[in-house]
Amino acid sequence: MRLRVATWNLWWRFGDADGRRPAVLETLRELDADVIGLQEVWSRGTEDLASGLAADLGMHAVFGASPDASSWTARLPGDADCGIGNAVLARWPVHPLHLEGLCGTGRPLLGTVVDTPVGSWHVQSAHLSSSASGSAVRCEQVRMIAKHVVAAPPTDLPPLVLGDFNAEAAADEMRLLEGHLTAPAEPGVVLVNTRRWAADPDEPTWSPANPYVAPTGSPPSRIDHVLVGAGRGTVRLRVGAVAVFGDGPASDGIWPSDHYGVVVDLEVAPRES
Repeated sequence: MRLRVATWNLWWRFGDADGRRPAVLETLRELDADVIGLQEVWSRGTEDLASGLAADLGMHAVFGASPDASSWTARLPGDADCGIGNAVLARWPVHPLHLEGLCGTGRPLLGTVVDTPVGSWHVQSAHLSSSASGSAVRCEQVRMIAKHVVAAPPTDLPPLVLGDFNAEAAADEMRLLEGHLTAPAEPGVVLVNTRRWAADPDEPTWSPANPYVAPTGSPPSRIDHVLVGAGRGTVRLRVGAVAVFGDGPASDGIWPSDHYGVVVDLEVAPRES
């Protein structure tokens, strides 16, 4: 059995969010993923983008709001009534497990459990600090992620951590979270970055080829990642194809987000007798 998972930052309310929504939906529909971690998901009152997308896609969704959206709403006063958060969409029922601001910031970490046909799955959607000099903060944030891997009730499949980490794979925080190139963030926690299986492991998810990114003058960078726990769970997974998506305009000519997403095909290995 194949399990297709993905992560994508949807750029909150920036860049004509309502005009971008059809492009986001089209991209996700073509992707046809089983589990999707989303970041920078907008909400207003009882409405949130993730739940609307899930309804259109015939999926289930859990949305977790940031405890403090002020750093976003300050930039778009016209959307001061909007919240922001992370979400997990799944083809099967998904249940909230934990939600908190990472290290007291407005950057949320959402934990869920997905009921897949091959067993339960602990899935986290993370959004880390974006400061260029914020590696030390992100190191503390990944320690919180690792603590949740340890504290969560055991699931059949190994833990899955999806998100916009605002850090390249070689950064201290990502090495700390992976836990096998340096001492792990939590004893015994190893999370393997699936980029290792990509044809181009450094293919960017933040790229000046994207018209929303080009004006910033930023260099290309792969800062969105999909990590799979090693040595946990009773159902073994093998990493297959790894690629980016959302790296071009939709059929209406509109680019869906300022980030490209990452999609990974995981193969469920046969159980040993």
